[in-house]
Amino acid sequence: MPAVAADPVGHLTPQRWARANRLLVRKALAEFTHERLITPQPVPGDDDRQWYEVRSDDGTVTYRFAARLLALEHWQVDADSITRRRDGTSLPPDAVDLIVELRGTLGLSTEVLPVYLEEITSTLAGSAYKLAQAGPSAAELAVADFQTIETSMTEGHPCFVANNGRLGFGVDEYHRYAPEAAAPVRLEWLAAHRDHSTFSSAADLDYDTLIEGELDPETRARFAATMAGLGLDLADYHLIPAHPWQWFNKLAVTFAGELAERRLVHLGPGPDEYLAQQSIRTFFNVTEPRRHYVKTALSVLNMGFMRGLSAAYMAATPAINDWLADLIAGDEVLAGTGLTVIRERAAVGYRHRQYEAATERTSPYRKMFAALWRESPVPGLAPGRRLTTMAALLHVDDDGGSLAAALIARSQVAPEVWLRRYLDAYLTPLLHSFYAHDLAFMPHGENVILVLDETDTVERVIFKDIAEEIAVMSADVVLPEAVERIRVEVPDDTKLLTIFTDVIDCFLRHLNAVLVEAGVLPEDDFWRTVAACASDYFDTVPHLAERVRHYDLFAPEFTLSCLNRLQLRNNKQMIDLADPSAALQFVGTLTNPLAAHARRR
Repeated sequence: MPAVAADPVGHLTPQRWARANRLLVRKALAEFTHERLITPQPVPGDDDRQWYEVRSDDGTVTYRFAARLLALEHWQVDADSITRRRDGTSLPPDAVDLIVELRGTLGLSTEVLPVYLEEITSTLAGSAYKLAQAGPSAAELAVADFQTIETSMTEGHPCFVANNGRLGFGVDEYHRYAPEAAAPVRLEWLAAHRDHSTFSSAADLDYDTLIEGELDPETRARFAATMAGLGLDLADYHLIPAHPWQWFNKLAVTFAGELAERRLVHLGPGPDEYLAQQSIRTFFNVTEPRRHYVKTALSVLNMGFMRGLSAAYMAATPAINDWLADLIAGDEVLAGTGLTVIRERAAVGYRHRQYEAATERTSPYRKMFAALWRESPVPGLAPGRRLTTMAALLHVDDDGGSLAAALIARSQVAPEVWLRRYLDAYLTPLLHSFYAHDLAFMPHGENVILVLDETDTVERVIFKDIAEEIAVMSADVVLPEAVERIRVEVPDDTKLLTIFTDVIDCFLRHLNAVLVEAGVLPEDDFWRTVAACASDYFDTVPHLAERVRHYDLFAPEFTLSCLNRLQLRNNKQMIDLADPSAALQFVGTLTNPLAAHARRR
C-alpha cells in the first residue's frame, strides 16, 4: 500500500486555500450564470473591461467581477478581479459561503445542501493539493507521456462546479487513491463462488484466457494455494479484483457474512501496479501497460452518483462492446475517420442475495462488488504516435498556459488546420453515429483518448466507457437481444441535444474559450471551423439528407440543458441510466454559434 505523506494536510495552507476558493468561485459564477441560475448585473468599473455584480439571497453580500462574454453565453470570468463585500466590509471569496448565500436561488433543499457543501469543500481540498504539487507546465505536458498527462489534470469536468467530491475517502485514502496523487496502487483480489458470481466476456475470450493474460503463473499458483489451505478449490470460484478502498471499507465489513461462509475469499493484492484514472475507479496497468484497464466498484459519492458497479448491469457489457466494434468496423465513414473503441472485454460481478432481496434495482447496495476489464490503447498504437486524454485540451497550468495552445504551437500548422484535424477525428464520427445509426455517445474529455502523430496533431480518437454511456435512440434499429439494454426512448425534439449539449455546449464551448483566452484563435474562426467540418460531412452523405434536414445542426438556437441543476436537485443519483432523458433540466435556449456559418444548400 502506498505510503501517506508525513503531513497529510500539508497542502492546506491559507494561501492555497484562498487561491482554490477564488478559482472555484470563478467557476461557480460562470457556470451558474450559464445555466441561468443567477443573473449578474452590469456595473461601472475601474477600467475598460465589463464589470458585473451578483447579490446574495438576502441582499447583504455582493460579488463583483470582470468578465468577457463569449458564444453560447460562456462567461470568461477573471478570477483575480473577484471581490466580495458584506454590508460594505471586504471579505475573501469563499465557495462554501457562496453556496450558502445563494441556497434559495440555487434551489438547494435542506437534504441536498449539506452534502453539496461537503462536495464543494472536498473539491476545494483537491484543488489546494494540486496547487501544492506545482505540476508540469503546459509546455512540459505537451511532450509528456500518457499517464503523466492523465495524472496532471487539475480541472475535472468543465461544467460541474462540485466535480471532485469523492465523499468516502479519508485524507490518507486521498493520498493513496486520488488520480492527481499519482500513487501506484495494487488491486485486492477475491475469489467469488460461481454460484454467486457471474462472468461474461467477448465472443473470442473466455475466463481462463483472460486470467492467464492478467495474472502471472506465480500469482495464480499463490491464489490456488491459499484456497487449498482452506480446503477450497479455486476452480469453483471466479477471481475478482477490487479497489483497495472497497475491500477495506465495504467488502470486509458489509460482506462479512459472505466471507465467513467462504462464498467470498480474500486472496490479497496482485503483483501489478496501477494508476487511478480521472474517473477514480478505473486503473491503468503501469507494470504491464499492454494489459487491460480494470474498472472497479467504488462506493464513493462523486459528482452526482455513487460510483458502484452493478453485477447485473455488467453482464451485458462485453456483448454491447462487440456490437459497437463491429458496427464501426463495418461502416465506411466511421472506419475512415480512424475511430476505434477500447472494448470492455470481460465483466464479473458478485450477487449478494440478501441485499438484492431487500433493495430496488438502482440501489447502491447492488453495486458494491463487480469489475470489468477494458482493452489498453497501447497495443494498437502505431510507431511515432502517443496518447493523451481529450480533457488535456481544456487544461490550463498554474501560470495560465494552455496545453492545447502548446500542442498547436509544436505542430507548426495553422490553428484552424490543427482544430479541423481534431474535429475530423472527433466530431465527424459523432455526427455520423447520430445521423446514420441514431447512436449517441457520452464523449466528454475523460471518455475520449486522442492519438497524436509525430507533429502533435490529432490523427484519430479512441472512445471508451462504452456500455454504460452509449444509447440507441430509435425503436427501428435492429439490436441483438443481449444489446437491447442500450435502446432508450428519447423525445424526437431532444435527440440532437446529444450533440448540442454533450459536444458543443459542454466541451467545444470551453475549448473555444481556452483558445480565445490564449490568443490562439478568434472565436468566429473557431465556430466557422466547426461548422465547416459538419458541412463537409453532410456533403458526403446525401442519402441522409432528410435526417440532416430534420435534425438541423445549423438551427438558429437550441435548448439549454443544465448539468449543475441536476446535481443541485439530487446529488446522490442525478439521473437513471435506464431513462436518462427523463431527468433533464431545460431552461430556455442558446444561440447556436454554427448557424451564422451555415452553407446555403
